[in-house]
Amino acid sequence: MSRKGQTAVITGGASGLGLELARLAATRGLKLVLADVQADALAAATSELSARTDVLSVQLDVSKAEAVEALGTKTFERFGAPHLVFNNAGVGFGGFIWEHTVKDWDWVLGVNLWGVAHGVRVFTPMMLEAAKADPTWRGRIINTASMAGIVNAPNMGVYNVTKHAVVSLTETLYQDLKLVTDQVSASVMCPYFVPTGIHESHRNRPRETMSKPTKSQLVAQAMSQKAVTSGKVTAADVARLTFEAIDADRFYIFSHPFAPDLARSRLDDVVAVRNPGDPFADNPKIGEALKKALRE
Repeated sequence: MSRKGQTAVITGGASGLGLELARLAATRGLKLVLADVQADALAAATSELSARTDVLSVQLDVSKAEAVEALGTKTFERFGAPHLVFNNAGVGFGGFIWEHTVKDWDWVLGVNLWGVAHGVRVFTPMMLEAAKADPTWRGRIINTASMAGIVNAPNMGVYNVTKHAVVSLTETLYQDLKLVTDQVSASVMCPYFVPTGIHESHRNRPRETMSKPTKSQLVAQAMSQKAVTSGKVTAADVARLTFEAIDADRFYIFSHPFAPDLARSRLDDVVAVRNPGDPFADNPKIGEALKKALRE
């Protein structure tokens, strides 16, 4: 669907998956709107990509409604309605769900869920207006969730909650758009463990939201770092798979071939009205190691 001369908005666009999406979009000849909270990374990404395409960069915190609204205004003034919107900014945070403080909830919900909600709220109306004015115009909103939005691994607390919400939000967006247009659609990305900087999300956490980590949160941080950094599917691979899915008008975008089987296992429990299965049935050593770390 993406064509040379179109515009892509990418939040969290200065590193990890967002940067790889931006690089691939630039290769395809798309103009870019890069938004990120980290100023130095945003400057470096803008410098790199400006040599290849027209780039508008905006430093912002996607959890702030007024910041995303300003991003929408700047985008429209510079490029008009964007054809692709990647609501991609996200943070990782684990631990026992009852141990999260209000500040923990506010931070993770703010970025992972409110950031997506703000992007949908700001950009969908201008995309619909563009479609109404031109019957050949096509657009798509792509929201980054996670396999944590499909299955519920233990000790991943608020992260699971936000990513399930993003899947629900995007499925609803897809169905709502079908009621009013055939020109604008939606997709949801559900990556498994991919080497990005998400295990270092605390580097951008506002100081006023910080609290002393609990044992379960420290264990989650260590296991997340190991899983993320050892991933064999790269962010560039996921970016390529994402654009292939966009071209194919596919809603669910998975990074690993076994992902649908994980989804099926959980949904089989739901359909059979049985208790949730053992998430470590295929790799009991990981489950035993987690139990040991948390019970010591």
